[in-house]
Amino acid sequence: MKNIITVLSIALLSFPIFGQNSAEAKKLLDEVAAKVESYENMQLEFIHKLDNDDADVHQETRGNVTLEGDLYHLNYMGTEQLFDGSKTYLIIHEDEEVIIQDPSNSDGESLTPSKMFSFYKSGFVYEMDELKTIKGIKIQYVKLTPLESDSEIVKILVGIDVKTKHIFNIIETGENSTVTTLEVRTFKTNQPISEKLFKFDLEKFKNQKNYTISEPN
Repeated sequence: MKNIITVLSIALLSFPIFGQNSAEAKKLLDEVAAKVESYENMQLEFIHKLDNDDADVHQETRGNVTLEGDLYHLNYMGTEQLFDGSKTYLIIHEDEEVIIQDPSNSDGESLTPSKMFSFYKSGFVYEMDELKTIKGIKIQYVKLTPLESDSEIVKILVGIDVKTKHIFNIIETGENSTVTTLEVRTFKTNQPISEKLFKFDLEKFKNQKNYTISEPN
């Protein structure tokens, strides 16, 4: 769960500009951010891959997330995570447990899916990378390199569909040679969504399902 959260979002405040190449990369990333901000909501199905050739580790997991502003509902590896605007709820079905957290008590670098399209704005130097054709789609990659020398991330490649200005995939390479890939398989916008999707039903999980509820102190 930690890796997907790391890939999906990091807090952002400002961004550096280094030369024309960086300015072009910034412009493209800003176009992506502006595009998604214009949507009322988004529904994404994705594949999350974890690969480390040295350790012979290769994992692939599917998931989906619905976003509406800062609100989100994520399904990944048998767990649900949702944010209702004030609290974050992690529902671990295998353990029959729900962990409730205040956003202020969460790790500042942990992902919130709503930051997936804006994480680039802080802590990175970025530049245009390769232009590839994948499955008949032209994908322009932007390379992000962390400013902090002690970062566990070596680089992040953000693949952007040139035509739609939607994110195609995000490829993160760690210092231990682990490559984490988030590939967007379907991207739907402005769908009819129930208000209940972003609300946690305490009665259902506490009294009906008898899940253990862990709340912030």
